[in-house]
Amino acid sequence: MRLHLLLIFVLSMPAGAQAPAGKETLTIDEAVRIALERHPDVAKAMASAEVLKGRIREVRAQALPDVRIVSGGTRWRDPSFLNASGLDKFPEELRQVMVPTAVNLFDYSISVSQPLYTAGKVGTALRIASIESEGSQLDVDRARQDLALEVVRACYGLLWAEHARDLVVETQRQRKRHAEMARARFDNGVATEVDVLRSEVAVANIAPELVRSENAIRQARALLNFYLVRPLDFATKVAGGFQERPWEQWDLESLSQQALRSRPEVQRLRIAERSAESQLQLARAESRMRADFSSAYGIVSRQPKNLFDPLYSRWNLGVNFTLPVFDGFRRSGLVYQATANQRAVRLEREKVEQQVRLGLQQALDEIRAATETVAAARANIAQAERVLEMTQSNYKYGAATTLDITDAQTALTEARTNLLRGMHDYSIARANLLWTAGRNPWE
Repeated sequence: MRLHLLLIFVLSMPAGAQAPAGKETLTIDEAVRIALERHPDVAKAMASAEVLKGRIREVRAQALPDVRIVSGGTRWRDPSFLNASGLDKFPEELRQVMVPTAVNLFDYSISVSQPLYTAGKVGTALRIASIESEGSQLDVDRARQDLALEVVRACYGLLWAEHARDLVVETQRQRKRHAEMARARFDNGVATEVDVLRSEVAVANIAPELVRSENAIRQARALLNFYLVRPLDFATKVAGGFQERPWEQWDLESLSQQALRSRPEVQRLRIAERSAESQLQLARAESRMRADFSSAYGIVSRQPKNLFDPLYSRWNLGVNFTLPVFDGFRRSGLVYQATANQRAVRLEREKVEQQVRLGLQQALDEIRAATETVAAARANIAQAERVLEMTQSNYKYGAATTLDITDAQTALTEARTNLLRGMHDYSIARANLLWTAGRNPWE
């Protein structure tokens, strides 16, 4: 519910307070807002909710009067009386004049029918439609929540790709600098040609990595633009960095209770249980008596001039009682189906609740692992930087080789990559945990 209220607040903000759709550099929350406003998944869920509103109106019609106006004109000839069994006893003269001719018949009427008693069928159907409409709003919330998580992941994915490219560029710069140093030492006669060739090969080997990193940035940006409903090559950038705030809520039971209260799919299944109960009541009502009122008033005449003459009026009033006796066990089949559906929905809810608890446990484990990875990588980076610095100094005095320099550079790059991966994984794990708990995934 917390996420639901927040999303309503965001969507109700004035246009000037929301992020411009054409802005290149976006914060994560601005990207989420744009996606929620423009992505088809949310609009599709809202359209489905509108369909259910129409269904409520359709069901409500069962409790209201059905009023119809019917009119028509017929020209007909009916020789039925000539086939009467006693016609032969009539005088010949009379039978000769009894020749049927075509006639016109005009009529119009208004009819009204109204259910008087349906054993709760109409009320139950209205309740089911209302429950399903309530659930459709939760489907909208679920679509928004899922989209928000995907946008957050895409933003962190773009940040990861850009930072990874920067690491490759930095490694390339270091290798070029070392290649220049090796060439200078070779020219001065204090280094071998092997050192020069090794350093130049190391520079050449980093070029494909740079190409791949640039391609990863394009793909990550295209994915984010897809969620933002922008051209895939739009120059979108993400402001800020990875999430670094430590996670403080480690009580699994408390998180589970919060998630079960807030997750739209859990609430949707609870609503489905209520709907299944109402479906069972509706199925049982099929075997009960119902009463309907019907009436009609109209005028029937052979000549149009008499269509407004009350003398030719025709009307009826009636109350019909219907009590099902035997229908080949159809009603019992409906009850059986409704009972089984009720049990299936309950089991599905219990399964999803267990899945939510499992997801929370996995998310907490992922946060712990990412936190430890970040701490270890930060400690390792300082050592790797010190090793590279010492190796470069030793190389100047001939106490190290190009291979030693390359190994030290590779170790530093790996340490920095591990830190970047740990920060990315921690940000994603935090977003997943917030989403699993039914909270805003970009907090």
